[in-house]
Amino acid sequence: MSQRRGSPEDDIGRRAQRMKQARERPGLSPLRGLGAFGMIGWSISVPTVGGAFLGLWLDRNLPQGFSWVIALILGGVVLGGFIAWAWISRESREEEDDNGDH
Repeated sequence: MSQRRGSPEDDIGRRAQRMKQARERPGLSPLRGLGAFGMIGWSISVPTVGGAFLGLWLDRNLPQGFSWVIALILGGVVLGGFIAWAWISRESREEEDDNGDH
């Protein structure tokens, strides 16, 4: 006796497999993009503001011929840019790895 292709057991198995794949690999959410912008913003703003506060303290305690505030703000922007770049690189590699599993 031959087995039918569209048996209820096969249909249930295929549906369960699709549901499992949907749970394991959800589609891209619009909120994920907002989260990325937030992460990039924080990774740049925290070192910049930290540099400004450290620069204010250094200007009061160790005055120099240059402004510590400006130097450390620029340093914070550069450091934050590197942090953001590293985070974006890591996320894009993980995304490529996830898509390569198909």
